[in-house]
Amino acid sequence: MSTKAPACGWDQAVFQCGRCGAQRTARTEADYLKAVGAHGDAHAVWDRLNPIERDGITSILHTILSAPELAVELLALADQQSAGGEGR
Repeated sequence: MSTKAPACGWDQAVFQCGRCGAQRTARTEADYLKAVGAHGDAHAVWDRLNPIERDGITSILHTILSAPELAVELLALADQQSAGGEGR
């Protein structure tokens, strides 16, 4: 009679930031590494901003993230502008 050994690995991992206390849960190692990297990058960007810039980016992100279709259109406009299409 053979018994199967349980699969090696993990079902989830929790990252807790030592700076701000934020917690992120990931189900795969790749997702965990991605979450840790993104959170670290967010701290790096935030640290470079002054209070006025922080308020501005926060307002912009709230607006854009609440309407994904708006984000798509803004990116399309930005791409058009950078390609020389300055039409209004």
